[in-house]
Amino acid sequence: MTNALVIKIGGAILERDGALQRFMEIVAQLKVSDPQKAIVVVHGGGVIVDAMLQQAGYVSEKRNGARVTPFEQMPTISGALSGYVNKAVVSIATQVGLNPVGLSLVDGTLATCEMNREGLGAVGIPKANQKQLLEVLLQAGFLPIISSIGMVETGELVNLNADDAAVVVSELLDAELLLLTDVDGVLGADGQLLSSLTHLDAQHLIASGVISGGMTAKIQAAFYAANQLRRSIAVASWESPEQIVNLLSGQAIGTRIIPNQAGSN
Repeated sequence: MTNALVIKIGGAILERDGALQRFMEIVAQLKVSDPQKAIVVVHGGGVIVDAMLQQAGYVSEKRNGARVTPFEQMPTISGALSGYVNKAVVSIATQVGLNPVGLSLVDGTLATCEMNREGLGAVGIPKANQKQLLEVLLQAGFLPIISSIGMVETGELVNLNADDAAVVVSELLDAELLLLTDVDGVLGADGQLLSSLTHLDAQHLIASGVISGGMTAKIQAAFYAANQLRRSIAVASWESPEQIVNLLSGQAIGTRIIPNQAGSN
């Protein structure tokens, strides 16, 4: 689908007072200025999941920025992401005049998933499957808001990295992808924002510890997206949502992740 944009937001945006509403107001402005623009929001919700797991008496564990998900925790995790977080985002979108529909990657079999092989438990690896549901919703003027929950062939629900989920949706729609996080982009060894990043440079920064934790997983997902879509991917901050307008007008924002085909590696 041409003229499409997928925006991924993290759960931290829900904790910053007014941040989600400001973001949705920008999305609403984009829809007014370009009614033909197909926009999809994909969200995670790690901070909310952590809180709900703690309330349920579970201990959260992460490995290299990825959540370890014991199968007994999936009812809590899926309820947090596809339930509370998804409907909270839908609610704010509705308040600013948008027409949102809350989904997961299970709905409409948007994606198929395989169980991860890294000992992370009920964590899936999603693969783009079919886009019909998204196309119907977008053509009817809805704003799909998609949680990072998937399903494996046996019918079990699995937790997904939200960046990977956003990549799948971008593949389905051949869309521009914007990964919004709580930092302005990727910082170099000197602490300064990098305007662009090749895979080779990223490997050096990861090896030296400059890029670590959750940012490592985000960068890996961004390079995967860039290579799959054969275009650069923007990583920027949700704290300045007006940057989205700049992105669509062709201006540089955050850090551009350069696909291998265009990089020096």
